[in-house]
Amino acid sequence: MNRLPDRLPSLAATASLCLAALLLEACAVNPATGTPNLVLMSGDREKEIGLEEHEKIAQSSVFYEDEALNAYVTEIGNRVAQVGDRPDLEYRFHIVDSPEINAFALPAGYVYVNRGLLNYLNSEAELAAVLGHEIAHITARHAVQQHARGALANAAAQVGGIATAVVTGSGYVGSQISQVASIWARAGLSGYGREHELEADQLGAEYMRDAGYDPIGMIETLTVLKNHQDFTRLTTNRGGGYHGLFASHPRSDQRLQQTIAQVRDFGSQAIPQEDNSRFREATEGLIYGESRLARTNETRNRYYQTLLGYTMVFPDDWSISETTTTATGSAPGQGSLRVEALRLQRNQSPRDFLADRLQQAHLEQSEALEQFRLLGHTGVALNPATGGKERVAVIYFGPRAYLITGELPPDSLEETDALLLESIRSFRPMERGEIAIAEELRIHWVVADENFDYAVAARNSRIKEYPEETLRLLNGHYPIGNPEPGEWIKLVE
Repeated sequence: MNRLPDRLPSLAATASLCLAALLLEACAVNPATGTPNLVLMSGDREKEIGLEEHEKIAQSSVFYEDEALNAYVTEIGNRVAQVGDRPDLEYRFHIVDSPEINAFALPAGYVYVNRGLLNYLNSEAELAAVLGHEIAHITARHAVQQHARGALANAAAQVGGIATAVVTGSGYVGSQISQVASIWARAGLSGYGREHELEADQLGAEYMRDAGYDPIGMIETLTVLKNHQDFTRLTTNRGGGYHGLFASHPRSDQRLQQTIAQVRDFGSQAIPQEDNSRFREATEGLIYGESRLARTNETRNRYYQTLLGYTMVFPDDWSISETTTTATGSAPGQGSLRVEALRLQRNQSPRDFLADRLQQAHLEQSEALEQFRLLGHTGVALNPATGGKERVAVIYFGPRAYLITGELPPDSLEETDALLLESIRSFRPMERGEIAIAEELRIHWVVADENFDYAVAARNSRIKEYPEETLRLLNGHYPIGNPEPGEWIKLVE
């Protein structure tokens, strides 16, 4: 596979480090750059660390549960990784359910992209640029190199009797990941310094080119993210951003422009990917801003009915469908649970309501419910249609009776019944703060017509702060300008 002939950097710094560490056998040839690097671990140990750190991330954060989008990101990531310098690694791609704009990688093939970063991408090439950049950090072993330098610095300080510390801060505000006691994750989030970030951009652009994407997508991506960073700093005085980006703008960064131009010219035979219909399909409905899980730190399957004002927890991993007056949770082979809102017609006890509704005077395991200042009743009834049993309940809330029925499979009756009863007992009114939590904003793709104007669209936008500027940032039209007629753009609804 052809690589840039001038990819090799000066060997002076690494050579001097390697000479100082010869007794440690700490030098290894970098698989991406071909230069000697200072490392203190084998490839097998690198894989062990990657797995160990991934498990910490999985325990401390929430991943975005969209099967189609996850599969799409994995597909593009693997396409880029397989033309990289370490195609033998088993790459794993995860979407972190966070509105923060960032991405990072762990040693040996673990790549994480925040949902918030995906909001601001506008093409498959831009997605490939982000993934290629992170894959390059892995292929060039940037985390391992940084770890080695820190370890040697600490060892030298201890020998000299001087206490030192290697600190890498994270700009990943509002995320549990920043609380992970891991130098690997925190270093990946805050970046590896100017030289390594530029190297990752160059390598990532090469991987993009070899995977069939125009490397200019790397600059397009960095431009969108830098615009967002500058806007955030202007409006909030808060810095940070994706790996810190650049002090200068990507459009005016001469070294970056030269690097990408060389990659592009060297691969003039590449055929760019231009059809973004799959990208739009995969990101349609992507949550913008905080998600319910992120705002509540709720890992359970909680459902909010904002129109009727109630919430409840369905069993884990059950899918939920809804209409105006019903909500149904289900899982293949595990049963189902349906909630239906009915208007109370007359004054009667919850127990009598069930008896009349089901036309059954006797309920097994019959018991009254009193929860969250609500009254109700539950029991196990016979389903005349199937001949089997079902868990039933009614809960009075305001002018309505909420009838709850759950299927009980005969082969797991007791186990399923315990799950259904737990869900029924979680039914309660929504609290004031939860109304905002339940109203998630989502990305929606539309085609701009000749009359589209961001200023006009902002008047009806559900984005609360700086709606016009945010819409421009989301679509790569910041700070001025409007889309061309027929151009696909993102709105937030």
